[in-house]
Parts: sequence; C-alpha cells; structure tokens
Amino acid sequence: TNFQTYGESGAEDALVGNVNKLTVSPPGYSGAPRKGHLVFDACFESGNLGRVDYINDFEFDLFIRPDTCNPRFRVWFNFTVENVRETQRVIFNIVNFSKTKSLYRDGMSPVVKSTSRPKWQRLPPKNVYYYRCPDHRRNYVMSFAFCFDREDDVYQFAYCYPYTYSRLQHYLASLERKHLPYLRREQLGLSVQQRRLDLLTITNSGQSLRLHKEKKLVFLTARVHPGESPASFICQGVIDFLVSQHPVAQILRDHVIFKIVPMLNPDGVYLGNYRCSLMGFDLNRHWQDPSPWAHPTLHAVKQLIVQMNQDPVSFSLALEAVSCWSQLLLFCSITMTQNSVGPDPEAFFYRHKYFYSVMH
Repeated sequence: TNFQTYGESGAEDALVGNVNKLTVSPPGYSGAPRKGHLVFDACFESGNLGRVDYINDFEFDLFIRPDTCNPRFRVWFNFTVENVRETQRVIFNIVNFSKTKSLYRDGMSPVVKSTSRPKWQRLPPKNVYYYRCPDHRRNYVMSFAFCFDREDDVYQFAYCYPYTYSRLQHYLASLERKHLPYLRREQLGLSVQQRRLDLLTITNSGQSLRLHKEKKLVFLTARVHPGESPASFICQGVIDFLVSQHPVAQILRDHVIFKIVPMLNPDGVYLGNYRCSLMGFDLNRHWQDPSPWAHPTLHAVKQLIVQMNQDPVSFSLALEAVSCWSQLLLFCSITMTQNSVGPDPEAFFYRHKYFYSVMH
C-alpha cells in the first residue's frame, strides 16, 4: 500500500475530531453569517471532516480527520454543507490524503445528495481532479468543482456511497420481521463501544440428520475496513439472494449452511474511520491472536470458527474493496489434497478459476 505524509509539523495528527456546524467566513469578517458563508458539519454517523481553510470566496481546503488513534490513515470523508447561495460556485480541495494511488485518477468521483434530492449521485468526472499539488508539498490532492443551486438545501458529499451501522441494523431488523424459517440472526458479540456484532445463519431446516451433517459450511465476512462501504452493498446483495425464492438459492440452502458476519468493524464504521477500529487497529492484521478487549469482534468470530472445528469450514470469503482497483480482486487459500502435505495444483487452479468466473 502506498501512503504519503502531509506536512512536516504533523498538523494532521492534531485533527482528532470532526467539524461541528463550522461557519467559514472571509478573514477579518465579523457579524452574523451571510448567505454564502458556508457551514460545514461532520458530527453525524460515519461523518469525517477535520478542518476547513478559507482560500477565497470560491475555494476551500478540506482536511480529512485521521482514523481514531491512528493518524496514518486519512482517506474517507463524509460531510454536509449548508447556508449556500443560489448559483454559488466552489472548489473543494481534499488536501491531506494518506494514499498516493486512488481510483479518482481513473475516473471515479465523489458522491453528493441534498435534502430535496436524497438519492446519492456521482459528481461529473470532468469536474474532479486528482493530482500532485505544488502548494501542498507535492502531496496528492483531490479537487472538485460544484455549483449549489438551491439555497434551502443541505448538501452532503462523501468519498463513495456510505453504508452505515444504523442502515445495517434497520436492514437486519426488516429481515427478522419476515420470520423466514431458514434465517436466524444472533448477537455474536459486542464491539468496544458496545455495538452489535451480528451473525446470520442461512440454511433450510427440517431435513434428516444425515442430510444436515452432509451440508457444506460457508463462512462470509464483510466490512473489516470501515471505509470500504462497497463490501456492505455486496454483502446485502448476497443475503438478499440467499433468502430469496430463486431456484438456485433454494438448492444452496438445501446443501449449504451459510454463516455471515456482515460488519466486522461496527465502531470504525460508526466513527467514520477509513481502515481502523476505535482503538486504531487495522483488524485485518490481528487474526492470528485477537485480543478479547482490543479486538472483541475478531475474537468472537475466531472463537466461533474454533468451536465449529467438528464441522470445518468448506469455503471462507471476506468481502472487501480496494481503493485503487476497479476490477474484482480474489485472494484464495491453497486447496490441500487429503493425503498429501502439498497443494494440489490442478484442483487449486480449476476450483478458483471457476469461482472467479461465477463472481464475474
């Protein structure tokens, strides 16, 4: 992974909180804010904006608030702007990205919505620029131009489509209300801040004990990194399909037990972090020996897998999103033959090649 530092004084390290209804007026101005003196806010679920610098009436430098307890990661942003003037044109510069590579170089653009248009839309790529900026020690900056068109609207901008912890809870509650006989929701554990770690089990019941024992076990996790919101959309799509009446879904439920943990890092998602948990840990680096107090969600999941040792996992899938790859990226474990200590190259190649083609 490519990271960059910002500045020599470590100024971005001091950004420990989000802006809260921050009015940005021209230097030296006093008095009540006028229309066009923009008000920035990120004190909401999954919000992130640490600082705003006024450049002129049309341009503002925006600083991402680093992940909690870990200033190394500064990628995700999600904030609102209000008190706009109709037809007001602005340029927002996100100036302290920690990554040098980004899909913004390849045509991706931030998303925007407003109170009168609540559906997220992507900004036109022609209005988005990702470049090394000489004014910011040649660090990478993402600038985008925008024209506000409705004075009474509150506008919201985000790195990509947000998928919050609350959204997941509403979705899972709606599934529970359907009382599907092949779906069970459990609280596997709690995060450091006492948010739910949900576990879904999807499989058809009422079969004979022999058939049930012959079922394969598939384990799926998502959202270990909070800024990778596409993983949650994919996970919800997988769940929707598996609980549907599609003939393939019914066959899968007959032959497979699906265990799904849809959000491994609920605190990080809620706080608006990009990669880390509340305590600044990249959870994906702590599977080997997770701590019950520092990494309670990982610890709970690993304990579950150990408990299922008598019925071992046949297939495990971790849903993630990579900020600099537009294609599907598939990491696979080595398939072992039953009577050897080395991999079976033919089985490894064809099984995973088939799965890759199915995912496409």
